[in-house]
Amino acid sequence: MSETVKVIFLEKGEKKEFQVPVGTTVLQAARDNNIDLEGACEGSLACSTCHVIVEKDFYEMLQEPSEDEEDMLDLAFGLTPTSRLGCQITLTKELDGLTLTVPGETRNVSL
Repeated sequence: MSETVKVIFLEKGEKKEFQVPVGTTVLQAARDNNIDLEGACEGSLACSTCHVIVEKDFYEMLQEPSEDEEDMLDLAFGLTPTSRLGCQITLTKELDGLTLTVPGETRNVSL
């Protein structure tokens, strides 16, 4: 059996916890568990519709966002200092318990 980690989505004021396989992206974990995270570009880093807000303690554990990701984040609705794109976060054992807030709105602006 493959290793799993807990990921917690805060969506519309509701806390939803799931066990997902290590190596899964946040976007895929959301889709697999019916979380409303669009990902219009299918994870190709061409939109900001998988924007999530990462809990501060976990944000500091993530690799720095790429320049391309930062460019897409600039287009995201409700940007915060701990905003990231779900397609760019791969779940590892170190991220067990990762807590993410799903913004109430998205802005689908493709470049």
